[in-house]
Amino acid sequence: MRIAAVSDIHGNLPALEAVLAEIARLGVDVVVNLGDIVSGPLWPRETAQRLMALDLPTIAGNHERQLLTIPRARQSASDAHAAAALGEAERAWLRRLPVALRLAEDVACCHGTPASDLHYLLETVTTGFGIDGSRGVRAASADEVAARCAGVEGSLLLCGHSHVPRALRLAGGMLVVNPGSVGLQAYDDDQPAVHWVEVGSPHARWALVERRRPGVDWDVALMATAYDWEAAASLAERNGRGDWADALRTGHVGRTEAASRAAPP
Repeated sequence: MRIAAVSDIHGNLPALEAVLAEIARLGVDVVVNLGDIVSGPLWPRETAQRLMALDLPTIAGNHERQLLTIPRARQSASDAHAAAALGEAERAWLRRLPVALRLAEDVACCHGTPASDLHYLLETVTTGFGIDGSRGVRAASADEVAARCAGVEGSLLLCGHSHVPRALRLAGGMLVVNPGSVGLQAYDDDQPAVHWVEVGSPHARWALVERRRPGVDWDVALMATAYDWEAAASLAERNGRGDWADALRTGHVGRTEAASRAAPP
């Protein structure tokens, strides 16, 4: 079984198209989409329509839930931009998405953790952002991940949400893989404490996971695909999101979201 896992597209259509082209070139049995599909200052409706036509196995992320359920006046800037752009057909599609799925008998998929779309599975947010260069987030220990996966059975668990490509084997044998983000390689957040996620390059991230025959372990390739990130960054800039523009161009946090909101139009 050969799986392409994509996640956290965030309306970045050129990044998605580049990844889909690479997947087609390599060949897979199935492509699975792990959520956070449209939220952001880029191409939300066009991205939704592209994916609707493909009809991939897809789950909803926290941003799908937020833009569908939180009143517009209380939404984040990224969710509000997407919510304003979507039509009823795209909204109906998002409403139908499950929060988790089984891709195969022993392959589980979630967005954040199996219990929450808001918590990281393979990362842990810390306190003390800025102390000795801390970005306020670290790789989770195997024990932390195992506790978050309690009750989940299978040989492979695919997750997203943190935008950080990573694979970790648990003591019980299950492999946990986060493919990283197709659409956004850095961001700052203040929940549950201030932290910055920085992948370090602007390439679109995804994962190729393969089991060559039953009973054999999974091979994992964490992929980085080039695309026209300047086009995405320029659109983010025009839409008033300098924080996204910096992240899209570099894979690092430059302007923060708060600074971007405070900048004059």
